Amino acid sequence: MKNRKSKFLVALSGFLVFLVTVAAITGISVLVYGAAKNRFGDNALPIFAVMTVTVLFFALVCTLIDGIRRKIMVDRPVGEIFNATQRITSGDFTVRIKTFHPYGRYDEFDCIICDLNKMTAELSKTEVLRTDFVSNVSHELKTPLAIIQNYSMAIKDEALDNETRTRYAATLAATSKRLTNLITNILQLNRLENQEIKTETTSIRLNEAIAQSVLQFEDKIEAKQLEIDCDLDDVTVKSDASYLEIVWNNLISNAIKFTGPQGKINITLKEEDGNAVVKISDTGCGISKETGLHIFDKFYQGDTSHAQEGNGLGLALVKKVIDILGGEISVESEVGKGSTFIVKLRGAST
Repeated sequence: MKNRKSKFLVALSGFLVFLVTVAAITGISVLVYGAAKNRFGDNALPIFAVMTVTVLFFALVCTLIDGIRRKIMVDRPVGEIFNATQRITSGDFTVRIKTFHPYGRYDEFDCIICDLNKMTAELSKTEVLRTDFVSNVSHELKTPLAIIQNYSMAIKDEALDNETRTRYAATLAATSKRLTNLITNILQLNRLENQEIKTETTSIRLNEAIAQSVLQFEDKIEAKQLEIDCDLDDVTVKSDASYLEIVWNNLISNAIKFTGPQGKINITLKEEDGNAVVKISDTGCGISKETGLHIFDKFYQGDTSHAQEGNGLGLALVKKVIDILGGEISVESEVGKGSTFIVKLRGAST
């Protein structure tokens, strides 16, 4: 509103200056004509010559003034904007242009400059994310590929005993699976971020879908002797079953991964105010407040030592899916006491 008012005032002042200038030139021309008439009487030729010189003089003055005005008010900002766009197209996203007027007196060029500065700031952030993404992908691919290469060469050694060979083969299988999961997550995340996704909405009994996801991890749960407590009400939502499966699998997998042996995992499903609310809690290591701020960022891992298996894409994928489905996800955690992930889906019925 303030910006619109300032534009109106600038336009009005320009109009008034133009009006006063035209009125002044017209008045002076009338005075010159009167003086020439008094001097030369009815002799038209000298009067015409005097008026021609007068008109040419004022035309020259106005042209010079308009040229200076254009140089200052048009050519200078256009040149600055052009130079900035040239640098941006060459990949320099650090470009910032200063406005030519103080805030509150912005003209159209100042507004363009502000929008251009915002655009370059966003492009700069995107470039940083892209660079980090490539770096992280390279790192995450390099490690398992090196393991596969080394163990593949080692397993060829005919002197190896069967026990060692079996252990090497298991390592190869686990590493190959980790690499497959990484590539699958990257492709899924890329598809979700860069394509228009059409979800297939059907009626889903969430209690059955979550129970099926838990059963997929039965071996891992037994291996760590975890206690699983599921309190699942009969709740139905209209959503995409395949995308929700990504959510439950990642959250349950994380709960198992970060919960120590003989720990406990609680999974609840309730209908609250028309929302299906799923809570997946664990008694694992928990996360700090700082980690919680970035937990859904791509390739972010709270465990910087990489002691736990993972690539930092699972929760980013979960967040993207929840956003597409129009739901909400949040996390509550305390270091040393565990974490609780809360998913809310609209349109629940019991």
